[in-house]
Amino acid sequence: MKLRVALVTGIAFLLSLGTVSAASAEPEPTSPDVGVAAAPSLQLPFPCGQAWVGNSSNSSAHRSWELDFNRGSTADADLGDTVVAAGAGTVTISSHQGSENGFGNLVKIDHGGGWTTYYAHLQRRSVSVGETVTQGEAIGTVGNTSKPGNNISPHLHFEVREGTGYPGNIRKAVFNGVTFGYPNQTVTSRNCGGGNTNPHTPETVCGAGYKVIDSAALGSNQGQTYLLYNNANGNNCVATIKATNIGTASPVSAYLEVQGSTRKTDSGNFQWYAGPVTANAPNKCVKWGGSIGSAAYDSPFEHCGS
Repeated sequence: MKLRVALVTGIAFLLSLGTVSAASAEPEPTSPDVGVAAAPSLQLPFPCGQAWVGNSSNSSAHRSWELDFNRGSTADADLGDTVVAAGAGTVTISSHQGSENGFGNLVKIDHGGGWTTYYAHLQRRSVSVGETVTQGEAIGTVGNTSKPGNNISPHLHFEVREGTGYPGNIRKAVFNGVTFGYPNQTVTSRNCGGGNTNPHTPETVCGAGYKVIDSAALGSNQGQTYLLYNNANGNNCVATIKATNIGTASPVSAYLEVQGSTRKTDSGNFQWYAGPVTANAPNKCVKWGGSIGSAAYDSPFEHCGS
């Protein structure tokens, strides 16, 4: 199983960030929770294989078992990283909370029986109220939105709630059947989807700063191969993402060739994707492509300016 695991520098770094302002605590948004039932089976709210540091004690705004998540070696390293649903459910809030509280861009998912999860400070939201989401589905990206004047570093503020009565309704987070090791712990995501859902995207495979500039479908809905570029460092990246046989090892490949240089290839029997294959190519033509099973794509030399 190929997994991209991010470098996590440790709790000492997070404590130095001050990820949440000492502004007033974040109150309950207006949205009713009713009923109590067995807790849903939750996974870490990040794509499969990523490692994140969760912290419950680094904010004066925290009332109970809330968690702030970060990874990377700088304050802005997480900005724009994908956030996924910790469990299946229905979106009951997807809005910027404005001056109401410190949540900023907030997504709330109702998992049934009075159990809900909250995803706050998002840079952007990719789901709407009333939408049904599956576990591992992308719902937004890590950000630092909040109320006016509340300056915070990028991070995901995550909560699990049962019923009503904030803050007494906040519950300890349980990921992959294991209770989070409060007050802080590094956790690797097992939010790996299932069925026809691949939890990985080309951006999460290639990493922060990479944007898709081209793609090609492989076979009859077998998946796609993607070409990405990072303006900050001039690197291209290729990733091939499976859409069939997800979670089962099968032949997948990705390659990248900068004109005048040796081709780089990643191939094998992988469960989710091939790649990332990266190379520095500012203002150089590249040839790229990949395969899933017998379906393959091979580009000409192109994208000579990016």
